[in-house]
Amino acid sequence: MIRSVDARTGTVVDDVAPPSTPEQVDEVAGAAAAAAPALERLGRPGRATMLEAMADALEERRDQIVATADRESALGTTRLGGELTRTCFQLRFFADVLRDGAYLEVAIDHAGPTPMGPRPDLRRTSRPLGPVAVFGASNFPLAFSVPGGDTASALAAGCPVVSKVHDAHPATALACAHALVAGAAAAGAPAGTVALVFGEVAGRALVTHEAIRAVGFTGSTSGGRALADLAARRPSPIPFYGELGALNVLVVSPGAARARTFEIADGLAGSFTLGVGQFCTKPGLVFLPTGPDGDALALRLEATVNATAGAAMLTSGIAAAFAAGVERLEAAGARVLARGGAADGPTSQPPLLLAAEATSLVGPVLEECFGPVAVVVRYGALDELRTLVARLSPALTATVHGEADEVDLLAPVLDDLAQRVGRLTWNGFPTGVAVTWAMHHGGPWPATTNPLHTSVGAAAIRRFLRPVAYQDVPQSLLPPELLDSPPPEHLVPRRIDGVLVLPDAPAGAREEAGDV
Repeated sequence: MIRSVDARTGTVVDDVAPPSTPEQVDEVAGAAAAAAPALERLGRPGRATMLEAMADALEERRDQIVATADRESALGTTRLGGELTRTCFQLRFFADVLRDGAYLEVAIDHAGPTPMGPRPDLRRTSRPLGPVAVFGASNFPLAFSVPGGDTASALAAGCPVVSKVHDAHPATALACAHALVAGAAAAGAPAGTVALVFGEVAGRALVTHEAIRAVGFTGSTSGGRALADLAARRPSPIPFYGELGALNVLVVSPGAARARTFEIADGLAGSFTLGVGQFCTKPGLVFLPTGPDGDALALRLEATVNATAGAAMLTSGIAAAFAAGVERLEAAGARVLARGGAADGPTSQPPLLLAAEATSLVGPVLEECFGPVAVVVRYGALDELRTLVARLSPALTATVHGEADEVDLLAPVLDDLAQRVGRLTWNGFPTGVAVTWAMHHGGPWPATTNPLHTSVGAAAIRRFLRPVAYQDVPQSLLPPELLDSPPPEHLVPRRIDGVLVLPDAPAGAREEAGDV
């Protein structure tokens, strides 16, 4: 039985559902496959309306969802209220992405002569892959789970979603699924657009089911790798988009340490302890300069961490893994600089600040420790810093704090880091991933299984689409966005004979582009 557990006390609150059987997985995946054509036919306007209806349905259930998520995660109602707001914003954001239509990457090349001979009429757009399996994260029971970014982007693409419920928050998942199903029905979407399965066995069966065409995953490296291997071993392999674990670095330059000692120390402490350190973007390795300015920043950081209270982690398993990770760090030579206050509860852990020598930057010191801990390493010259950066494994983010007069000196460091991460932050902190058109939340292995894609932002929709080119196909058989004169609701940015034409371009400009 999948049980709802109070994260603060460890007590079972409710039996939510039995693990899904292979027969139930087959039924749910089959329903998703049956729904796929109708969901695609709903079109961009219809799916935009559906996503907005889903956001409205979540808002209507806000109090129940936040309370349930708080009980199962111990993340606090303030944090979870903000996370639900982000989740609803994300759904509405993808409604805007749909109405914009640029994600289709429509291109039209009219028939005509070329230096290589006659060219046929060619028109390309993007179409949905088909049903998508989504595995949510323990640390974000709303924004990266059943109603999260993978679900929002897959549904926007026109792909039904079957979500494998995370055992850490099954009651939250069920409440969110009820809202999504209600929103889908209100918008006229087909039954089977959104569904759930429960249990580890069901998760494996879902990845290998012939109806599933892609997988979105947020979780551990070991779990993600195991499922990715399953997806690759299928008779017809499918894409597996996994956001996994990685160690994110934060660099402080000598000038920044001198100019913004307290600001950086306090911001860093707040960043790596945010959400009890259970953010995938947490800065876990900190490079500080040697000398008096670096010493002052380190002392302020120690004082801030010592004054920070511990809190309950998401689950007893995560708390135990964190404690074991700290033990490995200490066994590798890291020493404790500061330890925050203790807190009550079986899963509570204090924030920790450790220090390691540059010579010990190997093994556990270069591995993610999920929880409220950061390791400080001191460096001398910038050449030494670049040598240390060269030892780092890829990650989701890297952060550099520097001053204006150091830009030229730090440029090579940023270039080194850009080879290893999906997002560079300058004079800020990486925790918090904005849902925008420009965001990239990804990175080379082990940060993700595919560094070409993002799980946050408008480009996340690309994971669940495939390009289709139509050659000499009659107008009556083309998707509406490929017509010579699309209806107003199907006007999207299009590259016509090599010229980009925007929907609001004057008719003459559209005709001129077509004549090129």
